[in-house]
Amino acid sequence: MGDKGYGLDPDVLTTYAGYVKEIVELGVEVAIVIGGGNIYRGMNESQTGIERAHGDYMGMLATVINGMAMQAMLEKLGVYTRLQSAIKMEQIAEPYIRRRAIRHLEKHRVVIFGAGTGNPYFTTDTAGSLRAIEIDADVILKGTRVNGIYTADPEKDPTATKYDKVSFKECIDNNLRVMDMTAFTLCMENKLPIIVFDMNEPGNLKRVVMGEKVGTLVS
Repeated sequence: MGDKGYGLDPDVLTTYAGYVKEIVELGVEVAIVIGGGNIYRGMNESQTGIERAHGDYMGMLATVINGMAMQAMLEKLGVYTRLQSAIKMEQIAEPYIRRRAIRHLEKHRVVIFGAGTGNPYFTTDTAGSLRAIEIDADVILKGTRVNGIYTADPEKDPTATKYDKVSFKECIDNNLRVMDMTAFTLCMENKLPIIVFDMNEPGNLKRVVMGEKVGTLVS
């Protein structure tokens, strides 16, 4: 949503699509999971008045809208893209089929996974972790607003210090909020490393993929 506070910012979409194109051109197989909080957040029933499971489904539909927007921008830049949805809506997206997703990646198409896991009570983080494990990804790259994991929230605590590398156990012991616990446990049990980095810093995504020390590695 950029600085708009709601909805889609075409400049941000174009920028992110450009970052993805850079790494696709390096020969990297890329799958993307996007949240939906810029359109709808269904977590707080007391504020919205909408029952949690119902609100979660609305949030899943929001991720499909974001996925369609990202697909449009990537294809505008000449990047072949497929959008797969965990909730069937064949007019706008393929149904999620694991083998088909892997085949698209082998053909160097970017695959966008929409509609989360298709189930309420699971976050987009969990969808990202689950899909990464299913397609046998090498790493999860979690693009955020901060440049890694800190001892405390750097936006609130000026004394917070950054980790260059941290173990899954240290994250749990020190209550470091990398992802929600379901997503984090999935990664830990399947030995899937996570790199948390600042997605808004130009060139960061490419630097991460090239093996430079950017952000924080959780392994």
